[in-house]
Amino acid sequence: MITAEEVLELPAASRATVPARLPLQVGSTTSVSVVIPAKNAAAYVGETLASALAQREVTEVIVVDDGSADQTVAIVRGVRDPRLRLIRNDSAGVSAARNLGARQASGEWLLFLDADDRLRLGAVAALLAAARGAPRAVLVYGDYNTIDSEGRQIGRRGLLKGRRKPSGDVLTRLAAGNFIVNGGIALARAEAFRAIGGFDTSLRYCEDWHCWCRLAAIGEFEFAPELLLDYRLHTANTMNAAVRTPKDFFPAIARVFDDGLILARLPGRMTAGLRLAAEIHLVTYSAMQAVRFGRYRQAFAYLAMIGRRSLRSLPRSAIRVALARFGI
Repeated sequence: MITAEEVLELPAASRATVPARLPLQVGSTTSVSVVIPAKNAAAYVGETLASALAQREVTEVIVVDDGSADQTVAIVRGVRDPRLRLIRNDSAGVSAARNLGARQASGEWLLFLDADDRLRLGAVAALLAAARGAPRAVLVYGDYNTIDSEGRQIGRRGLLKGRRKPSGDVLTRLAAGNFIVNGGIALARAEAFRAIGGFDTSLRYCEDWHCWCRLAAIGEFEFAPELLLDYRLHTANTMNAAVRTPKDFFPAIARVFDDGLILARLPGRMTAGLRLAAEIHLVTYSAMQAVRFGRYRQAFAYLAMIGRRSLRSLPRSAIRVALARFGI
């Protein structure tokens, strides 16, 4: 069995054999739809909308209100731009809201932007440029930095400019852990997204990781090495360590490794190692979030969980947690 830490060092040659795929067309008139699920996002949605509408390549922005009780709807209605559409959803959850927006979208590419994050200027242009150079790609993604509740930069991910994330057939690496993290840094080809069924509404957390894995099972990914998004970390954030534990994320691991589309393209001898790597990845993520919010005792408890699963993985996880303390 391949161990969790060995997964991170896998060469491309060890990946599952990929059936030949026809190149997908990327035309000069490529269209992009931004889908923003929003619930009680009045504090940030105006800023988020402005960042999306500032992207010249965006052809439409669809806000799916998921039963807001604050001024979210009024703020969206107050924005005058012919590209903006508002759809009402009845508290069906973020995955259902994204899926609804995707069904209504007319763009060839979809970008799922959270209602409290900000796209950086030129983000969509950079992603489309990468897509033109990768005609087989069903998803093109970049990187992000972090900001606080007031919009001040707290991340120092610019120090990672030389870092490369995977391109091409990424399923093996992606099954070991979600290196995309935030849908606001990715363009997904609309026809491919619909073909795999969109986001699984039965998952409460990490539904995006499961979706990206299904996309990776049918096509290639392409990485654009640029910081494209300001990812807001604040105490109300649904993924912060103050309210979530690793056990909240484990149902998504079970779903990924019980998905026939994904398993059909993963070498059977690697499945157990990949599953362990995914567990360690999510526990490490939880520890990183705990450190970012000053919950150090919780972070150490999560590192102990990693040690019990794989002592060889502990040093790598500890380094990642330490870097998170400095916004990296």
